[in-house]
Amino acid sequence: PLHNPANLMGIEVAEKLFPGVPNVAVFDTAFGMGMPPEAFMYALPYELYEELKIRRYGFHGTSHKYIARKTAEYLGKPQGELNSVTMHLGNGSSMSCVKNGTCFDTSMGLTPLEGLIMGTRCGSIDPAIVPFIQEKKGYSPAEADAVMNKKSGLLGICGFTDMRDVHAEIEKGNKRAALALQMLVRSIRKTLGAYIFLLDGKPDAIVFTAGIGENDPIVRAAVCEGLEGLGIKLDHKENDTRKPGARTISTPDSRIRVLVIPTDEELEIAEATLRVLGK
Repeated sequence: PLHNPANLMGIEVAEKLFPGVPNVAVFDTAFGMGMPPEAFMYALPYELYEELKIRRYGFHGTSHKYIARKTAEYLGKPQGELNSVTMHLGNGSSMSCVKNGTCFDTSMGLTPLEGLIMGTRCGSIDPAIVPFIQEKKGYSPAEADAVMNKKSGLLGICGFTDMRDVHAEIEKGNKRAALALQMLVRSIRKTLGAYIFLLDGKPDAIVFTAGIGENDPIVRAAVCEGLEGLGIKLDHKENDTRKPGARTISTPDSRIRVLVIPTDEELEIAEATLRVLGK
C-alpha cells in the first residue's frame, strides 16, 4: 500500500521514455515467499486471506536474499545447508530467519510496519491501539497510519532518527534518547531469541547488515550482551574496529558466528533482472 503506487509510476514513466524495452519488477517480498503457512498466516478469519490476500509478506527481501547467499559463501557451505539470522538494521529494520537457505520467518508483515522499532515506524504494537487513538484523537485511518509510519519509532520517543544523533544525545544525558536505544535493542533481541529457537538453537551465524548493522558497534554490542549461554561471544576489539567487506566479530570459541556483511540490494536486483531476462 505504501510503495506500490510509486513503483507503478516508475514503470509507467520508463515505458514512455524507453518504449519497447522490457521492464522487470523485482519484488522486495519475493524472499518471504519461502515461508511456511504457519509463518505467513495471521490468526484472522481465513476468508480475509482468501479474499484480500492478507498475510505476512516480509520486506527487505533483496537484502536478506543477498546476505543469505553471501553468508553461505563466507562460511564455505552450500546455501541449501545454511541456517542463520539476518538483521537488516537501518532507518527501516527487519530480521529474517533463514533455514536451509530460504526464508523461514521474517519480522515485517503485510506492510513494512510490523516487527522491529525503526526510525519513524512503531513496529509491532497492540492492534487495539489504532482504533483507540482514532477515537480519542479524532484521527482518520490515514492520519493514524501516518502516526505509526512517519511519527513513531525512534523519532516518536526521542525526536531523532539517526543513531549517530541518538548516541550524541545519550552522551549529553538525554534520558529519552537512552530509552529509545534500549527499546530498539530490546525489540531486536526479542526477535533474535525467537529465531534462534526456530533454528533449534543452532544457527550457523547471526549477521548484522545495513546502515546501523554495518556501522554501529554500540548497537551490535548491546544486542549480543549476555548471550554467552546461547553460544554467542562477541570479540569487542573486532566489533569496535571498522573494516571493509564481510568479517567475523565473534571470538574464535563462539559456537555461533557473529558476522558483519555489507548488503548490496542494487546488485541483487540487477542479478535477478538478468535471470528473468535469461542472460
